[in-house]
Amino acid sequence: MSDTTPGAVGTIDPPASTPPQPARVSVPASLLIGVLAVGSALGLSHLVAGLVNPPSTPFLAVGNAAIDRTPKGLREFGISQFGSNDKPVLLLGVAIAMVILGLVTGLVSRRRATPGIVIVVVLGIVGLLAVRSRPNTTTLGLLSPVVALVAGIVALVLLRAVALRRPSRSAGVVAAETHPPAPGGETAAGGGARPAAVGGARPAAAGGGGAHGMSRRGFLGTSAGVAVVAGGAAYGGQVLGSVDIAGSQASVGDITAAQPLPPVPGSAAFTNAEGLPFITSNADFYRVDTALGDGPALTAQDWSLRIHGMVDKEITLSFDELVARTLVANRLTFTCISYVTGSNLVSTADFVGVSLPDLLAEAGVQDGADQLFSTSSDGYTASTPLDAATDNDRGSMLAVNMNGDPLPQVHGFPVRMIVPGLYGYCSATKWLVDLEVTTFAAKQAYWTPRGYAEQAPVKIGSKITFPKGLSAPVPSGTVTATGVAWAQPDGISLVETKLDDGGWTQARLGDDLGGSAWRMWRTDLPDVGPGNHFLSVRATNGNGELQTEEMTPVLPDGQSGYHRINFSVA
Repeated sequence: MSDTTPGAVGTIDPPASTPPQPARVSVPASLLIGVLAVGSALGLSHLVAGLVNPPSTPFLAVGNAAIDRTPKGLREFGISQFGSNDKPVLLLGVAIAMVILGLVTGLVSRRRATPGIVIVVVLGIVGLLAVRSRPNTTTLGLLSPVVALVAGIVALVLLRAVALRRPSRSAGVVAAETHPPAPGGETAAGGGARPAAVGGARPAAAGGGGAHGMSRRGFLGTSAGVAVVAGGAAYGGQVLGSVDIAGSQASVGDITAAQPLPPVPGSAAFTNAEGLPFITSNADFYRVDTALGDGPALTAQDWSLRIHGMVDKEITLSFDELVARTLVANRLTFTCISYVTGSNLVSTADFVGVSLPDLLAEAGVQDGADQLFSTSSDGYTASTPLDAATDNDRGSMLAVNMNGDPLPQVHGFPVRMIVPGLYGYCSATKWLVDLEVTTFAAKQAYWTPRGYAEQAPVKIGSKITFPKGLSAPVPSGTVTATGVAWAQPDGISLVETKLDDGGWTQARLGDDLGGSAWRMWRTDLPDVGPGNHFLSVRATNGNGELQTEEMTPVLPDGQSGYHRINFSVA
């Protein structure tokens, strides 16, 4: 006869033992943990970068690596869609990618930390390789991605431990002592007694199996602390790595040429016509380059230039030594290789600087050299045909002043190179620190192996600035159309327009202010009736060469073709 508890029917066999399951973090908590782990990595690495080498911050290094590896077609698409805002868009994309990776890191770490740690390690290695690949980072700067890796792992493990921590048992003990069981199995509070667990198993802790009864308040408090540390570290890195560019610009003072440029006359600017100003403001001047943020932070006091290579005499100049030379002023038009018909990637400004042909003549260019290889302080390189750089008629220069002010940081402060008549990627190096006289056979610059032409003279270009198109109807009757045309260094001799399917009509030209600056035009279109109309423009350069009608792509050496708009007449 079996020994049974009185009143029980039969015996109760203990349940079969099952292997314990790993604790699991709830989905919301895991998402927060992943984002904070990645944020901690970025924030603390930015602090370290600010201490040892600001360019080594992994966030910017990865962004720059993305620029370097962007397919040329995708790059041109981004510039055509976003223009000078392509860098903020890229940085936003990198930030979104980091958040997504953080969310994934948290989700895969719900049961075990190992998958998340693997992701953090991979991200750390990517950051390390990106920092190592940048030409303006130091060996000490490699500490930044290493700290990112360690900080990400520590934050992930710490937050998971807090999320999985059981509540203190003291609360349950106090409750039991305060409300002892009443006779009949009821508590003093009047509730029914909790039945014993079968097989002696403890009831599951509160928390719904998601985090083994974690203390929500404790987890949120720890998470907030981690977020504050990460954010404070990022801010501290920004402060420590900042350079007083504004102070350096102010210390430069007024820089004027021996022969300042006269104001642009109204007869050159057509100021009474709707369109754009002859001189592009510094704020509106287009910007397309490979640098993130505002570009390299280099003061005039720390700047120096080395001219070397196939020269008779190597020259090294400080900023003060450069501006102590004879300063010249030139009114110059820039055109980006990514310019497409009618876009804003062409601008004109007044520059003051030192004659580049004079500097190269002083260095003594040796026979056989055909390339001027320029390098920016962030490692960007450009290759310029030596015959263009030494052409006195172009107005080539090392510029230090733009529209009456020291160069803005985004436009190359303290010094940039300008060689008119060539697209910017092979003529207009910003943050210039090195000039090497060499050959095209010996060295390739940044864009050449990426599918861009080794040499890219600016093609004859013209565009319509008014009317604005279908979105801005104009009154019927005589419509005054305006625009600009350029053909450096030969200048513009003729501009013609065509309305709908009519013939080409000569436009009136503004005064010629030099072959390296654009020329404005305007024409009156009589008796234009209501409806939609097409307007086309073409230009002829100073040598009598007509702009080509054939529409070619940007790559490899710049787009050609007529600008044609569809505009509305009310």
